[in-house]
Amino acid sequence: MPGSFEQKTVIVLGAATGIGKASALWFARRQAAVFTGDIDQFPETVREFEAMGIRSTRCDVRSSDQVQGLVEWASNETGRLDVVIYSAGIEVAGQIPDVTEEDWDRCLDTNFKGAFLTAKFAIPAMARTGGGTIVNIASNAGLLTRAADPVYSISKGALIALTKSLALCHAKDRVRVNALCPGPVEGTRMMDADVLSASDPARRAREVIAACPMALALGRMSTTEEMADAIGYLADPSAPFLTGTILAIDGGKSLGVPPHYRPAAEVL
Repeated sequence: MPGSFEQKTVIVLGAATGIGKASALWFARRQAAVFTGDIDQFPETVREFEAMGIRSTRCDVRSSDQVQGLVEWASNETGRLDVVIYSAGIEVAGQIPDVTEEDWDRCLDTNFKGAFLTAKFAIPAMARTGGGTIVNIASNAGLLTRAADPVYSISKGALIALTKSLALCHAKDRVRVNALCPGPVEGTRMMDADVLSASDPARRAREVIAACPMALALGRMSTTEEMADAIGYLADPSAPFLTGTILAIDGGKSLGVPPHYRPAAEVL
C-alpha cells in the first residue's frame, strides 16, 4: 500500500476531468495539500474539489507564466513541493499530410511542451526542500505507435523520452521522474469523445475493449481510479529508487499482436 502523503504538497495539471481529476482526489484523501490547474474550470469539479480542500486555478500548460505561477502558488503557500502529476493532454487524429501545422503545434505544445515547462519550474522548487517526484501521464501510444493518430503517438513518445532524460539528469537533486502509460480508460474526456462521436457508441466501446487483451478478458476498460492508484505507486515516497520507470497499465495492448488474434469485427 502507498505510504502517507500527509504534509506533502501535490500539484496536478490537467485535473478538470479523467485521470487528472481522479489523481487529485486520490491525494486529497491521503491528506496531501493538493493544488490543481486546468485550462477548463468546470463548476461541478471545482465544487467537488473545494469539498475536499483541493485548490484549483485556470492554467494553460502552454503558457510559461501560468505554469510558473501555479508552481509558485503551491510551493509558497506550503513551503514545499513534493509531487507533480502532469496529466494534461489532447489527441489529434489523422495522417501527417492531413494534419495542419496548427494541430501539430496544439498537440505537441499541450502533450510535450507543457511537461517541459512543468519540469522546468517544479524541479528547482523540489530540490530546495530535499527532492520530490514527477509523474507524467503518457500513453501506450508512446510505446507502440498507432496508425490512426501518429501526431499523438509522437507527442507521447517524446514525453517518455523527456521522462527518462529528467530522471537521469536530476537524480542528483533527489527528484524522481516516472511515466504512466495507460491503455483504454473509461471516463476520460478523450475516450468519451472517441466513443460518443461514433455512429454506434456501444459498438465503438466494444471495439476498443476487443483491441486490448486484458480488457477483452475482463469485459471492460480500466478506470480512472485504477490509474490514480498506479500514479500513487509511482509517487510513493517509500520507493526512493523508483525513477525513470515507464509503467504500462494498458492491459497488454502495447505488447504486440495477441494470441489467436481475430479482427475486432469478428470478435464482435
